[in-house]
Order: sequence, then C-alpha cells, then structure tokens
Amino acid sequence: MKIVNEFKEFISKGNVMDMAVGIIIGGAFTAIVTSLTNDIINPFIKLVTGGGAEVAGLTIPVPGTENGIDFGAFISAVINFLIIALVVFFLIKAVNEFKNRLIKEEAAKPTPTCPFCKEELKEGATRCPHCAGELPAPANAA
Repeated sequence: MKIVNEFKEFISKGNVMDMAVGIIIGGAFTAIVTSLTNDIINPFIKLVTGGGAEVAGLTIPVPGTENGIDFGAFISAVINFLIIALVVFFLIKAVNEFKNRLIKEEAAKPTPTCPFCKEELKEGATRCPHCAGELPAPANAA
C-alpha cells in the first residue's frame, strides 16, 4: 500500500504533468522540424551542391546495400537535433525567466508584521504566533 500511495503522490506532482505536456508538444514539434529539414534545408543543400535527386557527393554507395552510406541523412539528423535543442533552450530560458520574475514579485510584496514584536505574520492572522499578542484587526499586508 505504501508504494501505491508514493506512486499516487509522484504522479500528482506538477512536474510529471509538465513533463508529459512537454513530451507531447516535443513530438508535435519534431514533425515541424523534420518537414523544415526535408522540405527546405535538404533541397537547399542539393541546390548548393548541384545534386539532382540525390545530394551529390554526400552518398557513398556500398555494394550489397540499398542506400549505402548517406551523409545527407546524417546531416539532416544533426540539423533536426540542433533546431530542436535550440528551441528547447529558448523555451527553458523563458520559463526560468518567468519563474524568476514571479519569485521577485512575491519577494517584493509587503508582509504584515506584528505591532508588538515586529515579526512577520500570515495574511488574515488575528493573533501573533511569535508573541501571542492579540491583533486589533486581522493582519493585512497593506
């Protein structure tokens, strides 16, 4: 039973849900990047290298195999990886900046203090947990 409860706690954490959404979005984004590479970048490489149907000079035929050594496919895979890594980098950078901004905003909010001992209070408190002083009105940050 303990393992089941631990698993429920793990699954219900926000990080797991965020990761699941990230994987789904990543899968959809991979299709876009693959199309960019196959439909725009590879034809551009063929245009620059003067290739027709095959990228000239980037495929080495190997007897007994259908495709041989295809450097063009490898270059496409590297370009796909770099584009996805760049987008993930910018996405993580934006999320971290957003989190830092929220943390700064939280830190900048005034917190109510006890008029007797000057310790911080929770919003709405009617008694100070530090000195047990009864507050004249519920604690208010304003």
